[in-house]
Amino acid sequence: MDLNINLPGTPARVSRVMVGDGLGAGLPRILSSFLGGRTDFWICDECVWSIWHERLAQWGWPEPGCGRVLLFTASEANKRLSALEDLAGRLVHAGADRGSALIAVGGGVTGDVTGFLASIFMRGIPHFQVPTTLLAQVDSSIGGKNGVDLAEGKNLLGTFHQPDVIVMDPAFLETLPAEEFRQGMAEIIKTAMIGDAELWEYLEMHTAVLARHDREPLEYVITACCRLKARVVEADERESGARRLLNLGHTVGHALEKLSDYRIRHGDGVAVGMVAAARWAVRLGRLPQDVLARLERLCAAWDLPVRIPAAFSSDEILDAVHADKKRIGDTLHFILPAGIGWADDCAGLDFSGLKEVLIGMRE
Repeated sequence: MDLNINLPGTPARVSRVMVGDGLGAGLPRILSSFLGGRTDFWICDECVWSIWHERLAQWGWPEPGCGRVLLFTASEANKRLSALEDLAGRLVHAGADRGSALIAVGGGVTGDVTGFLASIFMRGIPHFQVPTTLLAQVDSSIGGKNGVDLAEGKNLLGTFHQPDVIVMDPAFLETLPAEEFRQGMAEIIKTAMIGDAELWEYLEMHTAVLARHDREPLEYVITACCRLKARVVEADERESGARRLLNLGHTVGHALEKLSDYRIRHGDGVAVGMVAAARWAVRLGRLPQDVLARLERLCAAWDLPVRIPAAFSSDEILDAVHADKKRIGDTLHFILPAGIGWADDCAGLDFSGLKEVLIGMRE
């Protein structure tokens, strides 16, 4: 799959998305056609390098010893401004300047940090995304949102800076641990719920082949997610309207991540958040009960949690929810599912209803 995300501006901007088995092997050639003479600097998740270095060398990728590859410890704890400063200093010492470009190789943390850094280094340089986790391939690498965390919450500092090209090779998922794979499945389920009923049906029918990491089914779901997110980003790059729908499950999910000091993983938080939103929507008469049941079954098929950990009170979660970056003034935008492939952006809701839902979801 090869598609363009056409973005507004003068001149108009294009972010290109490429999905396909074998693209990793051709990556140096692919990128050279887009670099336009810029010097490339690679920010690579050190775990990806340790697992894949022999194959990457065979593919002609640059190695850390060449001075253009910066290994990065990709963890939520390292998704901070201090990491940006450290990487920026390393880039300066390596000779990077306004004529350079950054290439992110890794999961969502690596992509977020690299995209943020590219947006501010020398007042902005191009960057490319090479996502190597399912979560990054179906969601975080697409759309140009880059963020780092504060102690007060997740992704509270960030920029919009679109990658020139995003190259996704499902081959990288061969070595992805099951725990990481299911984090990506949460975002795929979310994507289907908000806007792709056909993808939802596919997920219900093809759990086994996806769990085996079969390439053709994987490429199908990755492509479906990319197409939907591309349409949303084209319509609303800066998240002032339609793009908010992508946050289904994220408001409660981010609250749980923060309260657990990020011991709760992103996909797990989103899964619980989706179920909370669906249960609230059922209470409000906005969602049929059978759709909630299908959501819980699909999450359970991937061992995704559907209950609130007993360690966190509903009041703690609501306090964290109200600190979420999606709040504007006194208004918090909250996404509620309305059916398979359909969600609504709701504002001004009475959060006592959510509190009752959270109490009912306790383990």
